[in-house]
Amino acid sequence: MAELRFFFGTMGSGKSTQALQIRHNLAARGLNVILTTQLDRQVGKVSSRLGVEAEAEIVDSKLNLFELARTTFEASGLDAMVCDEAQFYEPSQIEQLAQVVDELHVDVYAFGLLTSFQGELFPGTARLLELADERNQVQVEARCWCGSRATHNARLVNGIQVYSGALKVVGDTADEEKEETVEVTYELMCRKHWHAGLRRRQGEQLELLDQQAGPAEVIDLPLNTPTS
Repeated sequence: MAELRFFFGTMGSGKSTQALQIRHNLAARGLNVILTTQLDRQVGKVSSRLGVEAEAEIVDSKLNLFELARTTFEASGLDAMVCDEAQFYEPSQIEQLAQVVDELHVDVYAFGLLTSFQGELFPGTARLLELADERNQVQVEARCWCGSRATHNARLVNGIQVYSGALKVVGDTADEEKEETVEVTYELMCRKHWHAGLRRRQGEQLELLDQQAGPAEVIDLPLNTPTS
């Protein structure tokens, strides 16, 4: 019986490596496999930090994954789909993957992050957790700088941890107003140090507002207000 399987982990936990291994093993048995990704390090490919890569279908927000699978299924047969960076897929596309399993009886292996740099589930990930037949945490443990197990993916802009901004950012971006490159990087952190950075940023924001406020002004900043 076909199943929708979701494999999740932090950055650096080997998700793409495992996706490529599953795709290789199935193809080596003569099975027809569709490999998909979105916002990978290499355009049009799934790539691993170990240097392994393979050609892949690019998933944008308009791609109907069920129609992609059905067209392939009817033309040449289809045995499995391996979907990397699935956290970036639209919730409707996760529904389409479930449809691939239920109507075409094709196995789907999805790989992705659980939470964003904001510490919240990606919309695509949330739908995968709700629909998947199997949910598996990748067992390679990445580590925070303190040595503890990393649980959160922190976004740094020019070396400063941030908690607001576009959800899908994977590299350097240009600041058009200042005409300069903004360096966007990511760092693995344990829960303790991810929260420590959040409290530090909130404290800085409160201090800034206090300096700007007049003597009769009242400052009210909820604890969970995102800062930039």
